Amino acid sequence: MRKDRDMNKLVGNAVVGQSGGPTAAINATLAGVIRGVKDTNNHDGAIGKLYGMRNGVEGLIKENLIDLTERFANDGDIDILESTPAAALGSCRKKLPKPADDPEFFENLIAIFKKYDIRYFFYIGGNDSMDTVAKLSEYTKMCDYEMRIIGVPKTIDNDLVVTDHTPGFGSAAKYIATTMQEIIRDCAVYTTKAVTIVEIMGRDAGWLTASSAIGRVVNGVAPNLVYLPERKFSLEAFFEDVKKELEKQPNVVVAVSEGLQFEDGTYVGEGTQSGAVDIFGHKYLSGTGKALEMAVKNEIGCKVRSVELNISQRCAAHIASATDIDESVMVGKSAVRAAADGVTRAMMTILRADGEEYCSYIGSSDVSKIANQTKHVDDAFINERGNNVTDECCKYLLPLIAGERDIKYENGLPIHIIL
Repeated sequence: MRKDRDMNKLVGNAVVGQSGGPTAAINATLAGVIRGVKDTNNHDGAIGKLYGMRNGVEGLIKENLIDLTERFANDGDIDILESTPAAALGSCRKKLPKPADDPEFFENLIAIFKKYDIRYFFYIGGNDSMDTVAKLSEYTKMCDYEMRIIGVPKTIDNDLVVTDHTPGFGSAAKYIATTMQEIIRDCAVYTTKAVTIVEIMGRDAGWLTASSAIGRVVNGVAPNLVYLPERKFSLEAFFEDVKKELEKQPNVVVAVSEGLQFEDGTYVGEGTQSGAVDIFGHKYLSGTGKALEMAVKNEIGCKVRSVELNISQRCAAHIASATDIDESVMVGKSAVRAAADGVTRAMMTILRADGEEYCSYIGSSDVSKIANQTKHVDDAFINERGNNVTDECCKYLLPLIAGERDIKYENGLPIHIIL
C-alpha cells in the first residue's frame, strides 16, 4: 500500500466476484464496477488493476483470477457485458466459516490479497453473499491489512433489507409479468373449465410472484389468484377460491410461490422434493405447482395443468427492464466510488425518492445489519384473504419493469460476452 497526501486515499488493486443465482442484470453490475474503476483511475488513480475471481470466493482461494482491466480495455465490450445474462465470472454458493472458528482460512485470504496488492473487494450477490462480505469485514477489523470491502446487491428474490429493491429483480419481474400475460391469453381461447397453476421462484419472500399481477394496473389482465409465502397456505381455502373463480369463468389462472408452506411449516411441494439442502441449509424447492395440480385434479376433477417457470425467469435478458439494467450499472459504479472515498464494510443500496414520479438514488449501509435478514412483501400489499396482492402493490412494482434495452444481435441471436 502507498499512502497519499490525501489520507483517505488507499492505493492498490481491486477484485470483484459474483455469487449466488445468476440474473439478467448481475453482469450489468459487473460492468458498472469495471466502469467505476476506469472512472476512479481517471479521477485519482487510487485503483490499479481490477481482477475478477472466477466462481466467487472459491476462485479467489484457488487464485483463479482474470485481469478485467485488460480484458475490458474496449468500452464496446463493456456495453455487450451489460446485456449479457447470467454471471460472466461464474458463481458459487460457498459458506464461509466464522472468523473466530477458522482464523487460518481468513489468514490465507489476506495472504492472497497481499500477494496481488488487493485493497478493494467487491462482491456482487444476494443474502448469502452478504454473509460472506460481513464475515470478511469482521475479520479485517482485527487484522493489520487495510482494505475497503463492499457488498453489491443482486437477487431476483428482492429480499435484501434496507435497499428499496435489488438489481436483477426488475428484469425477472418484467419477464414474469409478460409471461403471465401470454399464459392468460393462451388459456382464454377455450370454454372448457380448466385451471392453470404457474409456479414462480421465491423461497421466503413473494415479490416475484406478486409481480405476476402487475398487468392488472396496466390493462386489467392478471392471474385470478396469487399466493405468497408470507401467508400460510390452506388447501381447503385454496379449493374454495378456485371453485369460486370457476363459477365466474371457465379458465382460472393461479400464480404460486415455490416457497408456500402449510400451517405446520412443511412446504406445499415437499412431497415432490428430494429433501436435499444446499450449503447454507436451504431446501431445494420445486414441485409446488405440480402438487397443487394433483390436488385440484383429485378435489375438483376439471382439466388442470401446472407451469414451472424455473430458471427461465432468472436470466431473460432479451426482455430485461431498462430501469433494472441502468440501476445495476449505477450501483456497481457507485460501489467503486464509495470505496475510493473511504466507505467499507457496507452494502450499496438503491433508495426510492419521494414524489409521484419514480426516481432512485444510491446509498450504502452497514452490511452486518443486512446479512441473513429477509425483506418480506409488506402486509399492506396482500389482500385480507391472502389469495392476491393489492393494486398498491402492483403500482409500487410497475416502475421497476419500465423500459427496454437495445440489444445487439448476430444472425438472429443476441451477442453475449463469454469470459
